[in-house]
Amino acid sequence: MAAPTSLPGPETGGHVFVTTHWSVVWNARQKDSPDSAAARERLCRSYWSPLYHYIRRAGYSPHDAQDLTQEFLSRFLHREWLEHLKDQRGKFRNFLLTFLKNFLRDEHDRARAQKRGGGKQLIPVDAYEAEERGFIGPVDGLTAEQIYERRWAESVLKVAKEQLEAEYAANGKAALFEQLKDLQPGEHGEKSYADIAASLGVTEQAVKNAAHRFRRRYAQLLRDEVGQTLLEPNEINAELQYLMQIFAR
Repeated sequence: MAAPTSLPGPETGGHVFVTTHWSVVWNARQKDSPDSAAARERLCRSYWSPLYHYIRRAGYSPHDAQDLTQEFLSRFLHREWLEHLKDQRGKFRNFLLTFLKNFLRDEHDRARAQKRGGGKQLIPVDAYEAEERGFIGPVDGLTAEQIYERRWAESVLKVAKEQLEAEYAANGKAALFEQLKDLQPGEHGEKSYADIAASLGVTEQAVKNAAHRFRRRYAQLLRDEVGQTLLEPNEINAELQYLMQIFAR
């Protein structure tokens, strides 16, 4: 039986720029909104790693950094913080870092007798333990702000990759994803197109076509994820360029 000449990718429709998480939060800052609460929680889960690493690099112990991150996220989930927004119509990561610096300044001068976070644990402890194993220490010569931005960039890439993996799995193509995931732009997998073609029982050209669709969809998901933290879609290209610059440093 002849090898097929093409491999399908995940089933996706046309792309339309939709309302972003940050715009939902911004527009609902003066009123109670279930959509805004859900958007804030999604943003918090995406940014907890950059926040945690910023706090660690600022000199806090793993335990204190964990508590402070939980407390900061807990407060951000409350609408009252957003009522102080005036001229913050920019990138969410910049807004969040400004609030974090103010929060840490206040915490430094405040007694910490009360349990932080109000008892709410947004991020599981084991997730912090995994982050601590990959903590960028002082020997790397990076400032807290640089670590924050690098972790932000890594989080964006991770979320986009997880979404792509889910799409392939939902379409019964998990095995194809595993073969193509190391062929992302900027990465060099151990297997060649010919190796992958042999393992899947298809032609080399079929793998090249599948890889092209894989990269194109990954790029779109990356754009979508970056766009979730912006208010204006015309800022996406500049933000993507900045993200790539972070890895090029």
